[in-house]
Amino acid sequence: MYQKAVEAFVDAGFAGLQMRVHDEHGEWIGSAGVRELGATAPPPVDGRFWAGSVAKTFTATVVLQLVAEGKLDLDGPVAGHLAGLGLDDRITVRMLLRHTSGLFNYTGEYYADGTFAPGIPATGKEWVDARLIGYPAEELVRLALSKPARFDPGTDWSYSNTNYTLAALLIEQVGGGSYGEQTHRRILRPLGLRDTELAGDITDLPEPYAHGYHRYQDGDEWKVADVSRQNLAMMPAAGGAISTTRDLHLFFSALNRGELLPAPLLAEMREPHGPIDYGLGLFVQDLGPEHGGIVYHHNGGAPGGYGALMYSTPDGSRTLTAGLTMGDAVINPAEVFPAALDTLVRAVFARN
Repeated sequence: MYQKAVEAFVDAGFAGLQMRVHDEHGEWIGSAGVRELGATAPPPVDGRFWAGSVAKTFTATVVLQLVAEGKLDLDGPVAGHLAGLGLDDRITVRMLLRHTSGLFNYTGEYYADGTFAPGIPATGKEWVDARLIGYPAEELVRLALSKPARFDPGTDWSYSNTNYTLAALLIEQVGGGSYGEQTHRRILRPLGLRDTELAGDITDLPEPYAHGYHRYQDGDEWKVADVSRQNLAMMPAAGGAISTTRDLHLFFSALNRGELLPAPLLAEMREPHGPIDYGLGLFVQDLGPEHGGIVYHHNGGAPGGYGALMYSTPDGSRTLTAGLTMGDAVINPAEVFPAALDTLVRAVFARN
């Protein structure tokens, strides 16, 4: 059943998918597609991949641990801890984690009227050519602060990488160590996440890995680039993550079992808000009573070539984690991804 759902992703035009499921029957691991274009070997089931915005859940967890320790106030102003940035005093820690700060997204903003305000290139030829560049977190935040806010703090919702890169600076200011040191000490080392990287100027995936590709337009010509090498530091704490299906399972299962946060703060984290039911660093989705009920998740997409899935039941007993790669197929992921994902998630979480 799971293998058929995995193969549906490849049939939809993706190059490959590796997946891990933990449920009451044990562990299932499988993959479909190819590890590299022009070859026949499937993606490695223990492969590393650029996991993108799953980093936000790790970051939110560390911030909430600092709240539990009394070092941060969830509804206190961020500006008091980062005085040199000139932040709006109304922006709170909760607003960063919930995406209600109104801060400009430094990877670019799409507005309701169809206009686009550019930021750091995150797609197309510009990104392909510059994808090995790393940016200091403060530089990215200052770029965002140089742009008009989307709305007054707390009055609306808009997904912005700036919120979580700012959270990394907050973690460093109050936590007593760099973002990388603290995520390693608080999460990676205790849980034995040996194949996860969340910080640093890293450009190469450790072996084994599946290759990811980015299709883009260069003048009048369409090209496909192997983007297996890209820089982890482009979206620090917001989308900079390398991981495996094993590590994502261990992390998300432990989080939802209550091993990383006190129960009241885990409940705050899982309180849905805004137009797409975002909590504090994760999404809340109701599949309906026949298909598994409530699940928590945060998926991720590197700027080009890679994606990640991370889902769990409220008690952490059933998880779905996956890494996917794009190939050279002429597809619009926004059109084919939702249906393939829905089929996959319901196959895993349907009650049986």
